[in-house]
Amino acid sequence: MNKDDLFKNVISHAKEYGFVFQSSEIYDGLSAVYDYGQLGAELKNNIKTYWWKSMVQMNENIVGIDSAIFMHPKIWKASGHVDGFNDPMIDNKDSKKRYRADQLLEERIAKYEKDGKTDKAAALEEQMNEALKSENLPQLKVLIEEHEIACPVSGTRNWTDVRQFNLMFSTQMGAMAEGSDEVYLRPETAQGIFVNFLNVQKSGRMKIPFGIAQIGKAFRNEVIARQFIMRMREFEQMEMQFFVRPGTEMEWYNYWKQARLKWHTALGTDPAKYRYHDHTKLAHYANAAVDIEFEFPFGFKEVEGIHSRTDFDLSQHQNFSGKKMQYFDPELNEEGKPYGNYVPYVIETSIGLDRMFLLTILNAYEEQDLSEGDKKDSRSVLRLHPALAPVKAAIMPLTKKDGLPEKAREIMNKLKLDFNLQYDEKDSIGKRYRRQDAIGTPFCITVDYDSLQDNTVTIRHRDSMQQERVAVDQLEKIIGDLVSWKNILS
Repeated sequence: MNKDDLFKNVISHAKEYGFVFQSSEIYDGLSAVYDYGQLGAELKNNIKTYWWKSMVQMNENIVGIDSAIFMHPKIWKASGHVDGFNDPMIDNKDSKKRYRADQLLEERIAKYEKDGKTDKAAALEEQMNEALKSENLPQLKVLIEEHEIACPVSGTRNWTDVRQFNLMFSTQMGAMAEGSDEVYLRPETAQGIFVNFLNVQKSGRMKIPFGIAQIGKAFRNEVIARQFIMRMREFEQMEMQFFVRPGTEMEWYNYWKQARLKWHTALGTDPAKYRYHDHTKLAHYANAAVDIEFEFPFGFKEVEGIHSRTDFDLSQHQNFSGKKMQYFDPELNEEGKPYGNYVPYVIETSIGLDRMFLLTILNAYEEQDLSEGDKKDSRSVLRLHPALAPVKAAIMPLTKKDGLPEKAREIMNKLKLDFNLQYDEKDSIGKRYRRQDAIGTPFCITVDYDSLQDNTVTIRHRDSMQQERVAVDQLEKIIGDLVSWKNILS
């Protein structure tokens, strides 16, 4: 199966089995907005649980918060989003479609690399980065024209000038539109952490170095909406801001760079599918930045960023609010200063939950040919890590009569206190196995006539499809051992 077919099949699979739906589908949908279905919500929550446990539960010096989506408008002025949260956009006059100029150039660079024109790719990348760094918008258009980049829709090269486009959504807060205040839907969750830095530090008696973690929704008015849930207007972030002494930031930057990649590969993903990509153009707040990229069917794309943000954010909020954002460090004994007061530096780890969801599905999806001789057979299976699987086990009575459903329900009622389960008695046992394989359920537990006599069941394993006979009393331990978070966190 080629990569394009794989991506299309995964998108179709996600809808068919209740993982992801187009938002407002009965009204022909809303571009770049998606809803998570019954199984998608479970998988998404499990990914969040894995991140939260590894960040907060496993680190004594990291705590979590949940800040509001609406924040004081001056926060976005201080952070630079009002003046600088822009993308360089270019329109095709024939198709009326709008594109990010840097992404058009990046796609041409990728094509040059694919065609073996590495020198040409390197030269274009250098020219593009220089234009972006100096915010030379006319030069971006020159590069698009020089490399004969055409609109993917119209096929023409009839371009407008490149312009900056602010990505924040704004709305009015107040009962009446007239005289109400303009506020923004947050474009990132990080600022909610920064403005609560002292609240958390003082109430939690936190000592530097320490971190604050948060999972939450963010909103960006993306013009380029494509690749399914890869780039959306409403998305979810899992971010952690780690506060350190100035001068130690590179040590912690390298620590989190390694730790975060280890978090990804602990799920069993092939390490060869990941790579680091150092930023050539640093954001205004950063002195170092790297992306962890994953090889999606459409190429390597960022799934997580690690940034050394210096003291920019806290200093900006100190200046704009008039409130001191300094940390009193009793352990620091500078010459002439018995105690140290300073604005901490920050290392940020920021992962897109929706991209992680897509990565997880793509990595788990497999179509297997199980044909033997003239007997044709196949299955679609999601090889999800058991801890992430939306459904941990399916309980299946062999038939709908003779007391088997009652026995199956008895087992289900006992196990569902600890595990998310499905009860399934429709169709043949083989079809039921295939349904559970398709949603990634690690175990299928079949209750048959022998179960009524000796209190045993047949347990069938998703990946190997092997079956074994076990006592009902052993089920809780067997399932628990396999789906435990200990298998990843340790």
